[in-house]
Amino acid sequence: MNRIEQCEQLVEKIYNQFDASHDFQHIQRVQMNARAILAEEPTANRDIVELAVLLHDVSDPKYTTDKENERVILDALQVTEEERLHIQDVIASVSFRGGNEQPTKTIEAKIVQDADRLDALGAVGIARTFAFGGAKRRALYDDAEEVRMNMSEETYRSKSTASVTHFYEKLFLLKDLMKTNKGKELAQARHEFMEQFIHQLQLERDGKL
Repeated sequence: MNRIEQCEQLVEKIYNQFDASHDFQHIQRVQMNARAILAEEPTANRDIVELAVLLHDVSDPKYTTDKENERVILDALQVTEEERLHIQDVIASVSFRGGNEQPTKTIEAKIVQDADRLDALGAVGIARTFAFGGAKRRALYDDAEEVRMNMSEETYRSKSTASVTHFYEKLFLLKDLMKTNKGKELAQARHEFMEQFIHQLQLERDGKL
């Protein structure tokens, strides 16, 4: 068993404690996205990308207060100190943080960030948004809710907004934040599908369809 397979086994039981928006199927889709991007980025370190994808949500504060998951797994995988620092830097750059993301300094960080954000777009992104909203008992939509822009990370995380509001505060912004050529290409169709969905939702809410 190689260390990617070993890591998969170690993280699967952690992710499957989370709701459907961040479970192991999410990780598998991000893996697939990352591999599609890797095919066009031959200079990237595949192992760093694969391990960062597998580990990027194991200590997500939305689900756990245990900050040790990442460290314990990296210890078990016996990565070098250089690899550890690189993987941790990539993971730190993944989160949107209300538009206050950490800069992506390496091609590996760009790939993992794009791969994760692709899973927040399109049909899957829609499904994940409402899965998370349902798990957190959030409203489907709230017309009285003001869309927040140019906010701090603390402000972004401080309010349980309606699921449709999340499209405007994050999801519709991601297309223009993609870093890799493949990420930009894949994001376009997914972005357009979400726009169609929101338009259809509004028509149904208005009783026009």
